[in-house]
Amino acid sequence: MSTPAQTQDRTAGATTRELPAGPKNYRAWVARSAKQPMVLETLDPGPLGAEEVEVAVEHCGLCHSDLSVLNNEWGISQYPAVLGHEVIGRVTAVGPNTKARKVGQRIGIGWFSGSDMHCRQCMAGSHHLCSQAQATIIGHRGGFASHARAHWVWTIPLPEKLNPADAGPLLCGGITVFNPLMMHARPTDRVGVIGIGGIGHMAVKFAAAYGCDVTAFTSSESKFDEARGFGANHVVSSRDPAGIKKLAGGFDLLISTVNVPLDWDALIGTLAPNGRLHVVGAVLEPIPVPAFSLIGQQRSVSGSPTGSPVAIETMLDFAARHAIAPQTEHFPMSKINEAFARLESGKARYRIVLDADF
Repeated sequence: MSTPAQTQDRTAGATTRELPAGPKNYRAWVARSAKQPMVLETLDPGPLGAEEVEVAVEHCGLCHSDLSVLNNEWGISQYPAVLGHEVIGRVTAVGPNTKARKVGQRIGIGWFSGSDMHCRQCMAGSHHLCSQAQATIIGHRGGFASHARAHWVWTIPLPEKLNPADAGPLLCGGITVFNPLMMHARPTDRVGVIGIGGIGHMAVKFAAAYGCDVTAFTSSESKFDEARGFGANHVVSSRDPAGIKKLAGGFDLLISTVNVPLDWDALIGTLAPNGRLHVVGAVLEPIPVPAFSLIGQQRSVSGSPTGSPVAIETMLDFAARHAIAPQTEHFPMSKINEAFARLESGKARYRIVLDADF
């Protein structure tokens, strides 16, 4: 794989429409079946699409969704799979109909790598709600590879003030928690974040920078001080029913980032009138919601996936402006199976990033 400097030097002075496609073959870490170690393989990417961008991967975050897809927890995985959907890298080639991207530019690719661009949702700017949106790691090759590809609209320019080595997790985990804040919170609101993990710690940072009064809920007392360091004004044990009961009627917005069942009725009880419980953690069990818990105080329960390309770009600009970055641990990509094992053990603090070393 060419280094960024080599890529820039080789393409200096050339127009993007005159450049040849990237390497004929990619190197990628491939999951051949569920719950099995990934193996390094050489893959033929085929011709570059007319509106596609090819990226030489520099770093790629390891998200819990990668683990869920590896283990087929959601029942939608497709094998063989190349995982990795928090990609940071340099553009090495662009298709002839690509707009606004050029060789040498540093960009990011998140959970989606394409959408149909003509449906009502795409035309309204909600590309992430497109029924034909292409997940980067399901039926498509992701970023645990020497190169990755995506539709140019889904390749997001990285602000210069962000450290590219740590920015990858913003492209999935970051936008997942930034989106509900932008949709449902005001800077004067009281916001609770349930779960101080891979995405929860970023939610605390974003909400604090936005100006909210932030309460962190965590089941681990070892995270209390860290949560305050991320910007939480208050920290509460999610294992303390009495402590949660004392918070009744206080929150304008609760963002749940966990994937395990909770005492949902008690948490809804902490919402103020017109308050909202917003779920971004992929809980596999149904969430029971008593109707009177909502009706009496005009509360609501909602959820969301990641965000549109414009929302992701806005989030990256906000992160750059406020010096927000995830707390990361780094592994060389050649240690990918060890990195997955650490994530699965629950020991990561708080996001793992794989650095390309092909």
